[in-house]
Amino acid sequence: MGETEGTAAPGARRRRLALATLCITMFMSMLDNVIVNNALPRIGRDLDAGITGLQWVAEGYSLVFAALLLTGGALGDRYGRTAVFRIGLALFTAGSAAAALAGSVGTLVAARMLQGIGAALLTPGSLAILRHVFTDERERTRAIGTWSGVSALGLSVGPVVGGPMVEAFGWASVFWINVPIGVAALVLSGRVLPAIPGRARRVDLGGLVLSATGLGAAVHTLVEGPERGWTDTRVLATAVLAVLLLTAFLLLERRIAEPMLDLRLFRDGVLGGALLGGFAVSFGMFGALFFLPLLMQGVLDWSPTAAGLAGLPMTAMIVVAGPVSARLTGRHGPRLPLVLGIALCALGLAGLSLYGENARYGEYLWTLFVLGLGMGMTFTPVSIAVLQRVAPERMGTASATVNTLRELGGVLGIAVLGAVLTHRLTTALTAALTGLGLPADALGRTTDTLATATTAPVDPLPAPVQHAVEHAFTDGIHLALRTGSAALAVAAVLVALLLRGSGRPVAPAAAADRPVGARA
Repeated sequence: MGETEGTAAPGARRRRLALATLCITMFMSMLDNVIVNNALPRIGRDLDAGITGLQWVAEGYSLVFAALLLTGGALGDRYGRTAVFRIGLALFTAGSAAAALAGSVGTLVAARMLQGIGAALLTPGSLAILRHVFTDERERTRAIGTWSGVSALGLSVGPVVGGPMVEAFGWASVFWINVPIGVAALVLSGRVLPAIPGRARRVDLGGLVLSATGLGAAVHTLVEGPERGWTDTRVLATAVLAVLLLTAFLLLERRIAEPMLDLRLFRDGVLGGALLGGFAVSFGMFGALFFLPLLMQGVLDWSPTAAGLAGLPMTAMIVVAGPVSARLTGRHGPRLPLVLGIALCALGLAGLSLYGENARYGEYLWTLFVLGLGMGMTFTPVSIAVLQRVAPERMGTASATVNTLRELGGVLGIAVLGAVLTHRLTTALTAALTGLGLPADALGRTTDTLATATTAPVDPLPAPVQHAVEHAFTDGIHLALRTGSAALAVAAVLVALLLRGSGRPVAPAAAADRPVGARA
């Protein structure tokens, strides 16, 4: 039994409350991608974790989120989007409490994975429920603009609120904050969200196993490669395993009747361009947002609060850009705001890479404004492109695909840009230590000292060694930022080409009558 388009729309007050509930939960799931970043130096110190361990704290959430999002969409279609949404919200809230209580890196990573499972179940249903609640096209467009803007805001406000919380209450506070919000959202969702029935469909268990293990192997390769060496037997084995599993996943998805990943979506140039755009922005921005707190606190000696408040200009621009992007998309289609947003993100990352360890905040402030404006421009056109060109019965799968590629972009951004940074850091630091006459085994200690540095570091390094560490890390992050910028610049060109046919918005009714993947 599928969702019925003719269902009477709920009252205006209930629609506003439903939108608020969906925005709160999306804000929370997006926030958790980045709020932990400013806590990483303190986590590294308190739980004795190096850069690789801290990468897994960030990747544990994003990896599971990305791997299970498609399954979350399929389960929502099968058992009802609202019911699966609530289960995901409950798991996310429980995982947040477990993360706050964690006493070791392993326990914290496991709790982050539980959060990722919950987020993967609640996120795909959010856009589908929104479509069900708002049946008027103009009202729906405004609601999507608000929903998308709040999602983007979650990514940018994380460092801003995370820094002061870490400094005042400790790193566990960035997880405790989710618990009362999650409980309140659960209560509210039971009262205002409509019950959307599921429809008979098979759950793609084979796709779930292949995609989850394949992505896990790929991320393991990228995170462990720089530390163990790219010729290490375990690294090579996981690389080969990732290629085989992900290839098998794509072949399976082409053959089955109801795939987890509907590859037909990519046949539509507009949808393919929108999906690529969402992936590219997450790739570049998540990688940058992961490493910037380490640079600010470990090299520039900023406090967690100062490092967090430094992101306020980015947050402000995302708030401004969201409504502007919605209006541009409504008038001109998704191409203009999406390509402009990606290009601005590329410019911001390239600009940020020009400033080193002696830079003053006012000198690179302009890059934060540009990055915020770029991020804020990209969320709405992707969501609206999906709503305009995908039939209602495919909305859950399509929404899951959009969010999967966004999360996958973030996972690969942290892993790939982290690999670039770590390789450059290792090379530069080895040369510097050799020049100082220090033994090679000093490398591991110096890099871990950087990872766990706070405003009051324990056992500080000698001044020449500390300078070498800071210079090497700055050199590494510059290369990582330029790599992300180059990837975004290429993506902007490709998205512009793919979205050439999207100059005028497509009527949702027409989209519903057209098979998924058909061109306009």
